[in-house]
Amino acid sequence: MFVYEKKLQYPVRIKNTNPKLASIIISQYGGPNGELGAALRYLSQRYSMPFDEQRGLLTDIGTEELGHLEMVGTIVHQLTRNLTEEQQQESSFAPYFVDHTAGVYPQAASGTPWSAATMQVMGDPISDLCENLAAEQKARSTYDNILRLSDDPDVNDVIRFLRAREVVHFQRFGEAIEKLREHLDRRNVYLYNPAIEA
Repeated sequence: MFVYEKKLQYPVRIKNTNPKLASIIISQYGGPNGELGAALRYLSQRYSMPFDEQRGLLTDIGTEELGHLEMVGTIVHQLTRNLTEEQQQESSFAPYFVDHTAGVYPQAASGTPWSAATMQVMGDPISDLCENLAAEQKARSTYDNILRLSDDPDVNDVIRFLRAREVVHFQRFGEAIEKLREHLDRRNVYLYNPAIEA
């Protein structure tokens, strides 16, 4: 059960139209390291976690990733909502425009549509949590790449917030692996009771 608060986790207020930048940022919407895959990965993996703490963490982070998906979609929308005819024809945005006009469509910056093949749900707690460490690190790297290519301070402000959340998620998944190992490494302890032998 989710409670939906009708506001973004962090404000997105992009003033300038920039379809070239939108065609790069769309990768964090539906690219191989984007928020859509992250949300579905974590919300699917939670079912096979053996302990409530790890299940709760995956539910919380998966739900937060849905909020990040909404933020990235808002960035793309605000960057393309007032396109001029010249901007529609820009070589970097024209292929996207032909297929989706200014709609927000889950795809990579390369134009490849989102696919579940970019994520993994193994059903093994350690495998899944290690997958998540890698996913968060790849998403952080993608946000770093966006920051290298963007010169819009409004966009960069939001991207820095999202990047910081990837770092926090990476740390939480590392902690979850350690706690899971502690649970799995516990041995059964049997107390000797001499009265039982009598």
